[in-house]
Amino acid sequence: MNLIKYIILGLIQGITEPLPISSSGHLLIFRELFNTNMFNDLNFEIIVNFGSFIAILLIFWKDIVRLVTGFFKYLFGNKKFKKEWKYSWLIVLGSVPVGLVGFLFKDQIEAFASVKVVGLALLVTACALFAVRNIDGKKGDDDLTVKDAIIIGLFQMVALLPGLSRSGMVLVGCLLCKLNKDSALKYTFMLYFPVSVASFGLSAIDVVKEGLDSSLLLGYALGLLAAFGATYITYQWLSNIVKKNKLWKFSIYCVIVAIFVLIYFR
Repeated sequence: MNLIKYIILGLIQGITEPLPISSSGHLLIFRELFNTNMFNDLNFEIIVNFGSFIAILLIFWKDIVRLVTGFFKYLFGNKKFKKEWKYSWLIVLGSVPVGLVGFLFKDQIEAFASVKVVGLALLVTACALFAVRNIDGKKGDDDLTVKDAIIIGLFQMVALLPGLSRSGMVLVGCLLCKLNKDSALKYTFMLYFPVSVASFGLSAIDVVKEGLDSSLLLGYALGLLAAFGATYITYQWLSNIVKKNKLWKFSIYCVIVAIFVLIYFR
């Protein structure tokens, strides 16, 4: 039964990570609903997040290789790769706001987390997703500007609040900046990598300090695989929904969950 629970938790993480419905908010809700120590296992949370990270890395692997190689080729004098150089720096720029605020106010943000805050934040997410339902931008990757990166980066920074979906808020920022659907999806998940790498780096220190219970390794492995598979499949679903201009439908889900949370935990 414990192994099944680990798989279920991995699926919850994997399904909610790419979708604009807040994975951290859902984990907090499940902690309150089931009151089980498994939801408070920091090591397991880090591991299933890593499973989602690997899935998204695999999806965007070709883009990442092209950007990294293009960045260094331009750095060493090959001017043909100026677009890759520029886009790479716009990813860094868009990651600065969330990095600074997360580093400076990490403890305060964590202390602010509560299931009621998540409920209210889901309502905000719903309103934001609904507000951009009719926006159909035309800007591609090469049209992204410094101003766009800063604005979108601020949307990602706001999503540090529990219950505000990172992918949802960044997608909203991208659409408000008039990016087309493909470019909005790509930039949203390109901004995911710097934040995740930094987070895993800091979390690895905690894992090393605490150590891993060998009796839980199988459960951790199953949870990681479940998160990986669910994230990979769910991203494909999200991509189709965004391209069909149906992102607003997630606002309905967010409202339903928010109402449940605010009534159940009143």
